[in-house]
Amino acid sequence: MAGALEGLLVISVEQAVAAPYCAARLADAGARVIKIERPEGDFARGYDTHIRGDSAYFVFLNRGKESVCLDFKRPDDLAMLRRMIGKADVLIQNLSPGAATRAGFGADAMRALNPRLITVDISGYGDFGPYEHRRAYDLLVQAESGLASITGSHHAAGRVGISATDIGTGMYAHAAVLEALIKRGVTGKGSHVELSLFSAMAEWMAIPLMSWEYNQYDWPRLGLTHPFIAPYGVYPTSDAVPILISIQNDKEWARLCTGVLDRSDMIADPKFASGVARNAIRDETNAIVAAVFGRHTWESITPKLEAAQIAYARVSTVRDLGTHPQVRRTTIDTDKGEISLPALAATIDRTVTPLGKVPALGEHSAKIRAEFAA
Repeated sequence: MAGALEGLLVISVEQAVAAPYCAARLADAGARVIKIERPEGDFARGYDTHIRGDSAYFVFLNRGKESVCLDFKRPDDLAMLRRMIGKADVLIQNLSPGAATRAGFGADAMRALNPRLITVDISGYGDFGPYEHRRAYDLLVQAESGLASITGSHHAAGRVGISATDIGTGMYAHAAVLEALIKRGVTGKGSHVELSLFSAMAEWMAIPLMSWEYNQYDWPRLGLTHPFIAPYGVYPTSDAVPILISIQNDKEWARLCTGVLDRSDMIADPKFASGVARNAIRDETNAIVAAVFGRHTWESITPKLEAAQIAYARVSTVRDLGTHPQVRRTTIDTDKGEISLPALAATIDRTVTPLGKVPALGEHSAKIRAEFAA
């Protein structure tokens, strides 16, 4: 089955995570994605060696692409890159601030060359403001945006355990490219997309920021709980299984009281009758729930939670995820064999999208050089 983006050519001068994630999602949908690498390769190839000697980051982020090695400092390589861009539908780049323009393939010049081109510039802090030329990486932006200040426990700030800034930015870029393609279908003209790691996280931080600016609410670090909702947290069972529950409204609270806690008296008690009231005495609320869970095992408490229609989760490890019955899997081909991993989150017409092969460094250089020769 042909992908929705079949026939589109994407040139991606990319490295690390954010731009490669965007380009990978376009490749997943059928676009031809040519990954431009320096002769030494995308440095993400060396992030780790977890996948049979290859980088887990690189394998995940670069499926379905073609790899060509180019040295922009060589006039003939730069000229070939410009020829490629002249025939492309989308140009993505996340080099250091200003590097693409200095090298001779900046967005303005390339859109003048190819008016239907959609250009995507991904940077650390954007194309404006005093930080415009500052370098940035995922964890640095987690810190700078305030995300780290609300992550972790009361003991210390923490890092979101995956590259949330990079992946989130790549997701925004992917969505923006699709919007620009729709717009081009109407106007016949390309668009310029600009986004940054910092802007992506600033948007994610909108609720804590508004809470502070309009009500001076200093969003706390609470670990696996929530600053506005109680009970919402981890309650271990007598056999040491950590169960997380979330009571989002008063109807759920009533069901928890009658079906799990055996405390129907608390439903109408003014101390507990509303979410705001329960949160005001969150320590007392949590202590009542914890005591009940502590008298049960995993096997005895979960039927009660199910019958009462209470949302709950076991606090799993990465190892647990590998055998989780709800994980839908797919595969990626590499030069070192087939790799299993979680499938893409969305299906279309109930079909799991197949993922393309991960390219070796410069695997397609000869073919692409011949194709785009002067």
